[in-house]
Amino acid sequence: MTHPLLRTASVLLLAGTTVWVSAQTTAPQVALSGVSGQKALLVIDGAPPRFVAIGQTQQGVKLLSLDGDAATVEVNGQKQSLQVGGAPVSVGKAKAGGGSQRIVLTADPSGHFLPDGQINGKTVKFMVDTGATTVALGAAEAKRIDLKFEHGKRIQMSTANGVSVGYLIRLDSVRVGDVVAYEVDAVVSPQPMPFVLLGNSFLNRFQLQKTNDQLTLEKRF
Repeated sequence: MTHPLLRTASVLLLAGTTVWVSAQTTAPQVALSGVSGQKALLVIDGAPPRFVAIGQTQQGVKLLSLDGDAATVEVNGQKQSLQVGGAPVSVGKAKAGGGSQRIVLTADPSGHFLPDGQINGKTVKFMVDTGATTVALGAAEAKRIDLKFEHGKRIQMSTANGVSVGYLIRLDSVRVGDVVAYEVDAVVSPQPMPFVLLGNSFLNRFQLQKTNDQLTLEKRF
């Protein structure tokens, strides 16, 4: 299921540690976008930013205090400090039960599965690719969603233009539908890519079953 434009990126052979996602709903991902007086502009699970006053609760996230461009929030008794412009962080313990354990995707007319999703709370367009060892994306897309990939491990990649330098990184979270996987290996390629490849560093955490034009991903336990 490899798109021709992405075939080069799909042949990466990178070893990653497999970590299974447990059967739980995940703790919310929270980022601090700004501060205005006694209110914080919070982004929760990739939703549009909302101003929250000290002492108020939004989507289960309570704002405890503000200090300059920093905020302290609380979820399920767990406290976390946030910084303006910082990466989204998971706050609070996951709650048992009620979480979605499966994803059902429908192929497009070309037979490709192109779900919308999120990386670290930022919206992206995925393409499911069982031939890709990891999640893979182009440098331009990585910059758009504020991935600091230059701090990752430098690797050599074979492209249509010869050997180039890419970066092996670890994503805080990858979300498709209601399912989130944490600590997912990814590769950032200098070559432009029309989609983000949803490769096996994410897919290996699921049992895959294809029926006609539908692909079901069910969490392993």
